[in-house]
Amino acid sequence: MTYTTFFIYLAIMVLTTYLIRVIPFVLIKNQIKNRFIRSFLYYIPYAVLTAMTIPAIFTATSSIISATVGFTVAVILALNKKSLTTVALLSCFAVYLTELVI
Repeated sequence: MTYTTFFIYLAIMVLTTYLIRVIPFVLIKNQIKNRFIRSFLYYIPYAVLTAMTIPAIFTATSSIISATVGFTVAVILALNKKSLTTVALLSCFAVYLTELVI
């Protein structure tokens, strides 16, 4: 890849990222009062994070079985309102133990 091509790609990426962040500020001047839109915007970060994390969970280990065990442990701990650190550590430990057994 030449420097010219790289800088063209970089400029397009910068412009795209900038526009995505600036357009909402320019178009929406007042507070959003629509309950549906506010609810939709509230849940977007959670949906995006879930869509990025779940596939990564099942491809990060050498076995789908250990990934499923870790995911199950994480879900159970999260539903029991454990802290993020506890969920992460115990689910990683569950994956490690499962990998040792397999």
